[in-house]
Amino acid sequence: MDETKKQPKVIVFSTPTCSYCNAAKSYFRQKGVKYRDVDVSRDPAAARDMVRRSGQQGVPVIDIGGKVIIGFDRPKINQLLGLK
Repeated sequence: MDETKKQPKVIVFSTPTCSYCNAAKSYFRQKGVKYRDVDVSRDPAAARDMVRRSGQQGVPVIDIGGKVIIGFDRPKINQLLGLK
């Protein structure tokens, strides 16, 4: 992360058994990105919020500063967070 800029808020909507969800969270940890993990399999209200934001039910859905990414799209994540 570029330390001169404040990191946008990152939310990962995921399930424990989703390999792409786990890959995304691992990537954020490697890059030192703080994120909030929301397990939609245990929280019906969060699942509805995820569908409202993304228009679909698949995971992961990653919200970076209000911009929604469907799936583990590393180039788009890097672009939105200013990562290399």
